[in-house]
Amino acid sequence: MEPVERLYLDALMEDPAVPERSLRPQLLAGARARRRPAAPTAPWAQPYAGRVAAMDALLASAVEDDWSRVIIEGWTLQELVAHLAAKDGLLAASVGAPVLGPAIGANDSLSRTADVQNYERARSPEQTRRDWRAQADALCRHLADLDPGTAAHLDGLDAPVSDHILARCLETWVHADDAARTGGLRLPDPIPEHIHPTADLCARLLPWTMLLSGLDGSGRTLQLTLTGPGGGEWHVPLGVTDAAGGGGVPDAHITADVVGFCFLLGGRGDPGSFPADLEGDLALAHDVLNTAPALSGP
Repeated sequence: MEPVERLYLDALMEDPAVPERSLRPQLLAGARARRRPAAPTAPWAQPYAGRVAAMDALLASAVEDDWSRVIIEGWTLQELVAHLAAKDGLLAASVGAPVLGPAIGANDSLSRTADVQNYERARSPEQTRRDWRAQADALCRHLADLDPGTAAHLDGLDAPVSDHILARCLETWVHADDAARTGGLRLPDPIPEHIHPTADLCARLLPWTMLLSGLDGSGRTLQLTLTGPGGGEWHVPLGVTDAAGGGGVPDAHITADVVGFCFLLGGRGDPGSFPADLEGDLALAHDVLNTAPALSGP
């Protein structure tokens, strides 16, 4: 079995706390019976491949009623999986990887999501699951031979493909959690080696989330301390054109749980009540937290 998926299943079996009405027994049985290894990919894309394996193990446990349950944004589980396939396909198109499903007629995520959801509604949930997994695997295989600095474009954002695939990791992680919570299941977090690069992306996005929210942090800096497995320390220049660097006294300091912070950037949680220790310029620290979800979307 693929190592990341083995860790995932081991974590489920070792966790003694089984929530009421948990789907864990079905999930484990389905995952053991139908699991498959993630496609080979580059080391820098493995956090994404790991979340794909975890999401697929979760979907293996789904029964007919689960697929029609509304998860998020008014979408059923089948429509949510189609949404993930749609965005993965747009990234695949940007870097020359195979694109599955209907021909691309629109390059923005919302329009492509609508197209893929309409296509998948005429198919069975299991076909939708296979389509999503096949698209993810095709992307992983293509990335295995790609330079991480290769330019990619998605939803108006030009960035190295290594950053875009970490963003796909975060979204897959968040939506897998969305799907699990509707069934009373707590999914294990990614392994620390996968959390850390995802948190690093979240830290580097803070100048952009502020700017997108109408706040220019130029000339200001933040010391970000993220605790827990996969966490770390970041000295973040808050202006998008500010040079990166670790010198100088930061204007503000935020200390928070690494998983909670990643989910805040992923649009989960209330910035106003987000649990964090703040020091220095408290107004600036609150601005950082309040604007953190600005790049999150459905």
